[in-house]
Amino acid sequence: MSLADRYQWLFRKSPALMASLDADGYFLDASDAWLNRFGHTRDGIRKLRPQDLGNRESARLIEEEYLPLLRRTSRIDNVPVEVFTTSGERVDCLSSAIVERGPEGDYLRTVVVYSEVGQEARLEQHYRDLYRATPAMLHTVDSAGRVVHVSNHWLRKLGYTREDVIGRLITEFMTEETRARLQREGLPSVFTTRDFDNEPRTFVTRSGEIIEVLVSSVRDRSEDGEVLAVLVASKDVTERNEAERRLRAAFEENARLRQELERERDYLREEVQVSMNYGRIIGESSALKKMLARLQAVAQTAASVLIEGESGVGKELVAHVIHAHSPRSQGPLVKVNCASIPHELFESEFFGHVKGAFTGAIRDRVGRFQLADGGTIFLDEVGEIPLALQSKLLRVLQESEYERVGDEATCSLDVRVIAATNRDLEQAVEQGRFREDLYYRLSVFPIEVPPLRERGDDVIQLASHFLERACKDFGHRPLTLSRKQAALLTRYTWPGNVRELKNVIERGVILSQGKVLRLDLAMADILDGDKERTAADAVVAANRVMTDTEIREMEKRNMIEALTLANWKVSGPAGAAELVGVRPTTFTDRMKKYGIARPRSAPA
Repeated sequence: MSLADRYQWLFRKSPALMASLDADGYFLDASDAWLNRFGHTRDGIRKLRPQDLGNRESARLIEEEYLPLLRRTSRIDNVPVEVFTTSGERVDCLSSAIVERGPEGDYLRTVVVYSEVGQEARLEQHYRDLYRATPAMLHTVDSAGRVVHVSNHWLRKLGYTREDVIGRLITEFMTEETRARLQREGLPSVFTTRDFDNEPRTFVTRSGEIIEVLVSSVRDRSEDGEVLAVLVASKDVTERNEAERRLRAAFEENARLRQELERERDYLREEVQVSMNYGRIIGESSALKKMLARLQAVAQTAASVLIEGESGVGKELVAHVIHAHSPRSQGPLVKVNCASIPHELFESEFFGHVKGAFTGAIRDRVGRFQLADGGTIFLDEVGEIPLALQSKLLRVLQESEYERVGDEATCSLDVRVIAATNRDLEQAVEQGRFREDLYYRLSVFPIEVPPLRERGDDVIQLASHFLERACKDFGHRPLTLSRKQAALLTRYTWPGNVRELKNVIERGVILSQGKVLRLDLAMADILDGDKERTAADAVVAANRVMTDTEIREMEKRNMIEALTLANWKVSGPAGAAELVGVRPTTFTDRMKKYGIARPRSAPA
């Protein structure tokens, strides 16, 4: 008897329920025990497959789970199947199979062994059905990490069929990053050496979408402790993680913006310090020193300050200096240009409003006073505030309380007010255009900023400072201010004051090509418009040069003449200050300077 014949004889005479299959899954042969138990003939089974012997569900299991697993692993162990005998009896079995291959690895046959188990197999199938139907992402892998069972919900989440998945390594469905991490931990032992508890994994769906999950596992062991399988439960946390990332990104963006605002704040503080020559207003004239003495006296107090002066003298710069040297220097300095606010929006701009307070109020708005809480508010051109709103501003100054437009709740605040004007507020009070009580609340401590024409050689110092800044800002080579150009600066009266001087210097930097600042080019239009005044000055100089004492005496006589014509009334319409063309406070200071007093015989 040949070896092949002996093998066939042993196979057929075995008491086990065994069968062999060809490459297409059809029966080749079966043991006598198998044929007798299921009632088939050896010739009759060659047209049948295992899935043809059971019901529809058993056939589906074989097609979708067992055969894919067998093709990928070359074996299956103790899977439940259902077999009907030719007489119609239902037999529940556990089936194991192994693929036989030749020395060259070529396919020979598949040997299947059936074990009749009855009720035990039906229970196992029942729990298998429950496993599949559970509304959770479940999968089971063997000790090598191959998928042996998977729930329907897991398949739906990843978009695969059971046949696509069974028998494949679970890592094939993970991202490269997760696979690499598991590889570093040591595949396949990572599946059998420990249980997982909410460990992060990332899977890739069939369509390429990334799903983030937390996995927990439990190992199924044999009686001798060998790991047979690992049951894994996954929780989809993609949306939660995305929401956390968005929230974290929002926090990071807020932090970035806060840092950016802090840097901008520090930068602006530095710029303010630089523009003020690190806290000093540039100049050494007696008029400026007098103003600085008053500024230094009031800065450390909480008193309201009214800064007066012509347009362009630097009233805003004075406000910055007061704030920077006050106990509130770490708080905000909020500027409000009262001349640029439409009259109907003043209250909303100052105090804010609530949504729906008026047409166009589509959301709540914070007012400038609330923004300045804990710091200083600078009301530039305060004389432009409408008379109807002045009473509410007065209340804020007196009681530190206000209401937003459309809101009944009263808000408290702590704000220092610095106001500035180039108008004669005393005259506005007399004309009924500005509340007298508000004027006195604002002018607790008035500071008058002298015009540039009264500051002597300060114009040269300021010009040098502006020249250095302009060259740096414009990327221009350093320029020199020559004596000839300096003479042009001192000869001009600067009706636009410091602002005009700064503009002229910047224009000169732009027009200058060499190493010397060409103010003759920058001031060409100014000098042309000033020819008449220059000619008149030349005539006076040609005839007679007046001494400083003579000029002072002439100014004193002129003031006395104006007082006489005005019946010694200083301010208001037709007052001496108006006749001379200066502010009443300036006129009063000059009266003290020259020792001018009202005669007893003058009308009261």
